Amino acid sequence: MENTNEINYFDQAIDDYKRGTTKLQEQLPEMTKGFFHFTEEAFKEGTIDKKTKQLIALAISIYAQDEYCIIYHTKGAVEHGAEQKEIMETLAISAALGGGAAFAQAVTLALDTFDHYQQRLH
Repeated sequence: MENTNEINYFDQAIDDYKRGTTKLQEQLPEMTKGFFHFTEEAFKEGTIDKKTKQLIALAISIYAQDEYCIIYHTKGAVEHGAEQKEIMETLAISAALGGGAAFAQAVTLALDTFDHYQQRLH
């Protein structure tokens, strides 16, 4: 059984992001309100389902080499039912467009994050 008190790299990165977000919101509430509202609306279920939106965000995150977003959107994809084959195809598309750097992020950080949350959440 997994120790739920144990903090791992993936959860720590998400916690760091949320802590920084909270600080920015506290200091600049009006400035951040619009951004966070827009983001919330963009990820709502619509013509494109939530899982697909997370996969799109993951592909863009890998292409942009944004490690926090790679972790966040891989976790989001798993939470919305993404299977390993869907993750693999997403990684392949991102690597096809982003070259070696995107490929490196895909086969390391994204796959490790998927494995972690696939085991933990399912």
